[in-house]
Amino acid sequence: MNKDVIFVKIDSLKRCIDRIIEKKPAGVEQLAGNLDIQDIIVLNLERAIQNAVDIAAHVCTSLKTPVPQTMSEAFQRLHAEKIISAHTALRMQKAVSFRNIAVHEYQLIDWQIVYVIITRHLDDFKLFVREILEWLQTQPTQPTQ
Repeated sequence: MNKDVIFVKIDSLKRCIDRIIEKKPAGVEQLAGNLDIQDIIVLNLERAIQNAVDIAAHVCTSLKTPVPQTMSEAFQRLHAEKIISAHTALRMQKAVSFRNIAVHEYQLIDWQIVYVIITRHLDDFKLFVREILEWLQTQPTQPTQ
C-alpha cells in the first residue's frame, strides 16, 4: 500500500472541508437563494466524499479482499476489517447517497438537508480521517522502489 496516496487524498479532503466552512452561509435561506454558494458547497462536498471513497478503495485494494462493488460497500468493508467504526461507516455511506443525488439528480437537492450536512456532519469526515490515520499507524512502512 502506498501511504502517500492516502495522505494526498486526505489533504485534498481537508481542503474541501475548509472551503465549505469558509463559504458556509449563516442560514438555509442564504444557501437556497445563492447559486454560487450552492455550487461551491456541493462541488466541495462531492470532492470530499470522492476523496473518502478513493481512500477506502485504496485501503480495500491493499487488503487483498474482493473489490467492493459499490462505493458504500467500500466503507462496509473497512468496518468489517475493523479499520473504521460502524458509526463512521454508516455516516460515509450516507455521504455517498448524497453524492449520488448531487451528481446524478442535482435538481432534486434539498437545501435544508445540505445545510444540515454542512452545519452538523462535516466532523464525520474528520472522524473518518482520524480512524484511517490510526489504522495506518499500525501498518508497516513499505520500502520505496
